[in-house]
Amino acid sequence: MKRFRRWLRGLARPLRYLVAFVAVVVLVLVAIAVSATTWEYTNSPQFCGTICHTMPPEYAAYQVSPHARVACVDCHLGQEGVLLALPRKAKEMSHVINALTKSYEPPIYVRNLRPARDTCERCHNPDKFSSDAFVEIKRYAEDEENTETRDYLIVKTGGGLRREGLGNGIHWHIENEVWFFADDPLKQTIPYVRTVDQGGQVVEYFDVEAGLPPDFGDQVADRLHRMDCIDCHTRVSHRFRSPSAAMDDALARRQIDASIPYVKKQGVRVLSQEYASTEEGIEAIEALEAWYQDNYPDYYATHQAEVRALVERMKGIFSVSVFPNMGIGWQTHPDNAGHREFPGCFRCHDGKHTSPDGETVRLECNICHSIPSLVLAGESAPVLTIDKPGEPMSHLDSNWLARHQYQFDETCAGCHDVSNPGGDDNSSFCSNSACHATEWKYVGLDAPAIRQLVEPPKVPGSGEPRPVPHPIAPRTDCAICHDGDSVRPVPSDHGDYEQAICTQCHRPSLSDAGQSPAGAVPAVLHTLDGRRDQCLTCHGADGFKPYPEDHKGRATETCLSCHELSPLTSGDAGEVSPTDAEAEDTGADTSQPDQPDDVRPVPHTLEGRDDCLLCHDTGGVEPFPDDHVGRTVDMCQECHVPGAEGEEQE
Repeated sequence: MKRFRRWLRGLARPLRYLVAFVAVVVLVLVAIAVSATTWEYTNSPQFCGTICHTMPPEYAAYQVSPHARVACVDCHLGQEGVLLALPRKAKEMSHVINALTKSYEPPIYVRNLRPARDTCERCHNPDKFSSDAFVEIKRYAEDEENTETRDYLIVKTGGGLRREGLGNGIHWHIENEVWFFADDPLKQTIPYVRTVDQGGQVVEYFDVEAGLPPDFGDQVADRLHRMDCIDCHTRVSHRFRSPSAAMDDALARRQIDASIPYVKKQGVRVLSQEYASTEEGIEAIEALEAWYQDNYPDYYATHQAEVRALVERMKGIFSVSVFPNMGIGWQTHPDNAGHREFPGCFRCHDGKHTSPDGETVRLECNICHSIPSLVLAGESAPVLTIDKPGEPMSHLDSNWLARHQYQFDETCAGCHDVSNPGGDDNSSFCSNSACHATEWKYVGLDAPAIRQLVEPPKVPGSGEPRPVPHPIAPRTDCAICHDGDSVRPVPSDHGDYEQAICTQCHRPSLSDAGQSPAGAVPAVLHTLDGRRDQCLTCHGADGFKPYPEDHKGRATETCLSCHELSPLTSGDAGEVSPTDAEAEDTGADTSQPDQPDDVRPVPHTLEGRDDCLLCHDTGGVEPFPDDHVGRTVDMCQECHVPGAEGEEQE
């Protein structure tokens, strides 16, 4: 019995060790499981966005962003293993301390985001080439009808590697080495840019208005930042839309009824105001219903449901774009993927970053996208070509956009419709409202140093009225280019002249070889009855009266902006031919060059004889004149009409 007890005591000792070992293993496994769970949970967007009370604005914007399924830590810590991520996360403990002690000042900005090459480019392969993208942008005016306009353009995304012949478009900036110096934390002011090509050649660009010394690049060499994705896509995961953009988006998606009077204006007004709290903002939105009830009682009486839906949708927009409690709104966090509401692209491409030899960081729309084409609601979408047509050497000048206003002349009409130059009614290429109807406040084309660089020297006047080197259309506003501060300013005593006064002395002139002499644009020597939109039928490149070579590409409306109806024509309302007696009194020449004095009527009915060429071809009964070769039956019947009431004539 004693021996058995000793054996049990001897067995108990290793059992205790075994139990202790198992307990330790279990505790370790539990600790690992708890640690892994804690690690995963503290890395989750829910933890970042809901536990930390300083983050609701960013979390609300994140949930409706393109990156809503990308974990916060993938960008803020990087997609690294635990051993590398753990020390980085330990450094973020300062945020916890700041949150607990409330030692932070809103609005909060990120200061130590991982480089885009360690985050964005893990998913978005910069070697991949992206084709051009067709984009439609709907905008709404702040008028009673909320007038819709649509911008169409082709965005030249680009990308790829230069060794593959690519590396172009917007993503040229990623493949190529671009460095810059910003003198503010949000990188909104960039006075210095440096590019380095594959051969190591460095080109420096200085903001001409910054007054930087020539060796500035060397002085800030250790503070230069290499451009990456986040320098443009600043709000790709946490976007706070501007009031105007948010309303345009909701109207375009039909989340808000565009038939509600002044809905765009009222929505922008409410979202733009500053509020002491979120509750105050919600109350202002609720007051919209009373505003419509007071100002549009008839409409409200029959559309209460639409107005109520507007109020609820406005609350949703407000909840993800304005955060009074944290001092955050769309103005506090710039979105640089564009150039309308923030400097964005124009931080460098503003037309005034020049190199010592006069080369400029190009400011030209069609580097990154095609020239926008704007149409009103109900109009047909324009035809956009995907071709990249060759540009004349003048257009490849890095200062072309600043220079073109001084080089505008008749040669432009060879490719563009130049009527109403500088206007904004979209009647021609030169009156594009997407260019001229917007105040581009971040562009520096009017900087004195740029004007000095591109403006031609002033030519002293001769005392004689200067001819106008371009067509003058009925809608042309001379003051667009010739007011006191623009391209060719008028003399001081011409300041209040209207177009009608200008054109009494200054006449259009065309001076290229083969064109009419100065001031003698040929008049239209026939009526426009049935032919108003058919100039090219007879005057196309292969017509019987072809237009001059430099008129290629001009539309009918362009023709009629220069070639006016002769006073000798008749057939259009209000156009009366002078009688012979009147012509004798006035000395008018009633002959019409290149046309018979008397266009013969058709001496028979056309019933059963619609094909004029059966009898009147070159070998027919009554052959047509030699200068009628190539004319079609439709063209014949525009001039030669049957006799009175279509009866057979003698």
